[in-house]
Amino acid sequence: MESFSSKDMAMKAQKKILSSMANKSTVQRFIDDTTSEILDELYRVSKEYTGNKSAAQKVIKNLIKIAVKIGVLYRNNCFSEDELKLAQEFKRKLHTGAMTAISFYEVDFTFDKTVMSDNLTECRDLLLKLVNTHLTPKSHDRISHVFNHYADPQLLTKLYDPSGPFRSNLTKICKGLNKLVEDGTI
Repeated sequence: MESFSSKDMAMKAQKKILSSMANKSTVQRFIDDTTSEILDELYRVSKEYTGNKSAAQKVIKNLIKIAVKIGVLYRNNCFSEDELKLAQEFKRKLHTGAMTAISFYEVDFTFDKTVMSDNLTECRDLLLKLVNTHLTPKSHDRISHVFNHYADPQLLTKLYDPSGPFRSNLTKICKGLNKLVEDGTI
């Protein structure tokens, strides 16, 4: 006997529709201005670092798709108790990462690429565990793509270079992260 669930079908449709709408005008309806500004700066950093506009767009688009899909799963109460604990652990790790990023920016000569890279890698692994049974391998690849890109020690070193080309981007990113931390968003 075939098992059919209209709720599951509706959720799949939501995830599919929302992930296909991951462009700037649509995203602005789903995320706040501060997050949008951070994403814009991350895009600029990625574009400059890779020298490839489409690669930078893909990283940000993947980030947005994953955030939207996880939001849909959460709003539809798809996570078990154990998965909700993982989600809380991910949020704590993300908060710690944001605080570390801000601290490295504010206090000269404290930047440690290994600490930042390891934090992002741990966030990636927690997120992959969280969505393991809920999202497709393609979505898992998107998560890995985003986190691996931003956990690249060379990118992080250039980003945190006090006299480097990304200093103004880092200033805006950390200002936004600080606001999100103060608001309790992350």
